[in-house]
Amino acid sequence: MADNDLLEICNYLIEIVKDAGNIIVTTRPTSLTLTTKKNTADIVTQTDQAVEDFIRVRLTKRYPTFAFIGEETYKTGVAITDQPTFIVDPVDGTSNFVHAFPEVCVSIGFVIEKKPTIGVVYNPFREELWSAVKRYGAFTQRSGGDMQKLPLVSAPLRGLGPACIGIEWGSDRDGPNFELNLKVFTALARTTATGGRFVNSLRCTGSAAITICRIAAGQQDAFWECGCWAWDVAAAWCILVEAGGIMVDGHPGEWNPPLDNRRYLAVRPAAEGQQEFVEDFWSVIGDQRSTYGPPN
Repeated sequence: MADNDLLEICNYLIEIVKDAGNIIVTTRPTSLTLTTKKNTADIVTQTDQAVEDFIRVRLTKRYPTFAFIGEETYKTGVAITDQPTFIVDPVDGTSNFVHAFPEVCVSIGFVIEKKPTIGVVYNPFREELWSAVKRYGAFTQRSGGDMQKLPLVSAPLRGLGPACIGIEWGSDRDGPNFELNLKVFTALARTTATGGRFVNSLRCTGSAAITICRIAAGQQDAFWECGCWAWDVAAAWCILVEAGGIMVDGHPGEWNPPLDNRRYLAVRPAAEGQQEFVEDFWSVIGDQRSTYGPPN
């Protein structure tokens, strides 16, 4: 696909996420508009569904030959193919949305041959936009101001100790996935005197897409989660890589994970220290594993 076509698609996606954002900020979810999926930590609102419908109609009308995968209409077993595909999270940060916590975004990724090619993420409550097109860099914009090239902050990575790391508890609160989270979070937080890594800070903001964008901006050092889906990361992944960051497996060993890996470690742009940082983080995980992984 020609670069001009990609840029045109990106501009259209920016238009769509802002329109979708208007739907989100004018909606007030209540207990009557909220249902659970797996448990009380995994919820959906009528707004999630309405926003996805709005985005799907807009995209399929303009690009009828492209595939569409959305969180709210995803069917188990549907695979990401080499076909140009829009991957959409209509409301990333639904729990935040329900609690009126303004870390909420619309996330639209466009992938070709299963590779993130365009990414657009928009937080309508803060009027904060992140966008990227493969080979054209990544940018952010606030409140309609000037586009700023990412990263906003760049410095060498100096290991886990000084790091600000994004984490999420996820919806599994028992079993091996929960136990791995407890192990990793505890090891990162503990003092070195008690066998931990004593990192500067752990941040749990409730939106994988926004957190990865902040890593692309250099405002956080890394993000680790096992259990995300492709729609949580597709758009932000493109933004991260175009800014100079990297996405590797959330389990040790794989430097080039597939888009639907479900285990992710995002590391910010840095002229030096990325490989050492990843290897240091992987060492915290050790031999323990989550049950998450790409489909067979």
